[in-house]
Amino acid sequence: MTLTLGSTSNYRNGSGNGQPQAYGEAAYWDNRYRQDNGAFDWYQQFSGLVPLLHLYIPKRHRILMVGCGNAVLSEDMVNDGYEEIVNIDISSVVIEAMQKKYQDYPQLIYATMDVRDMSAFESSSFDSVIDKGMLDSLMCGHNAQQSARKMLDEVRRVLKPGGVYMLVTYGGPHVRMPHLKAQELWTITLHVLNQDLEELWIHHLGQ
Repeated sequence: MTLTLGSTSNYRNGSGNGQPQAYGEAAYWDNRYRQDNGAFDWYQQFSGLVPLLHLYIPKRHRILMVGCGNAVLSEDMVNDGYEEIVNIDISSVVIEAMQKKYQDYPQLIYATMDVRDMSAFESSSFDSVIDKGMLDSLMCGHNAQQSARKMLDEVRRVLKPGGVYMLVTYGGPHVRMPHLKAQELWTITLHVLNQDLEELWIHHLGQ
């Protein structure tokens, strides 16, 4: 498995007061997307990630986009030639909106799902998982440690041996590494994305 971990200084964390937020709750995101339904890509847009996407994720891969929200990254990837992207989010409000928006894109599938319980997917069913802010969202919420562990356990389960986990995160290595090292057989490579010390890490899981 390959895991790419990146950090960025552009994280919109909502409160900024250091208190846990309800980011793991569907009701929070349903309310947020009812109030703000404009497209938004957390951290990085396609143009900022495309060199690393091409490097680590072949266009033939079956891809899982976790915490997709209303981002246009998946659309941009399909327009670039990616063949199949399954998008999940805990908010039924945003998923219904995205299903309607992309009803003419057969390459894009949208489903309401909690990343901490992806039992609807069989084990080893995806070649790649892309996480752009999902882990960070859980780490800012209640029961952060438990939520992060559940999510990463599920990510590892649904990935095929030798699969790719691309994680773009605001958290530095000292914050994210303990969670990632808890996943056996992952190795890690770091990429710096820009002058603001945005980082991208690559992790490999043995075949």
